[in-house]
Amino acid sequence: MLRLEVEREDDGRWLAEVVDLPGVLAYGQSRDEAVERAKALSLRVLADRLEHGEEVPEMGDVFAVQP
Repeated sequence: MLRLEVEREDDGRWLAEVVDLPGVLAYGQSRDEAVERAKALSLRVLADRLEHGEEVPEMGDVFAVQP
């Protein structure tokens, strides 16, 4: 599971940061928009890492692997 931290900036925008993926953060005009943008960016970063054989965080709650 990837953890997100969300906070409101002084200018009113919301910032969502994916703690488990350094550098993955996104702004939004609403809390929900920032979270959705951060989730989308996380998936792109994870896909890129997988394609290049890099390590990704454990995501047991995201995928169900069947035998």
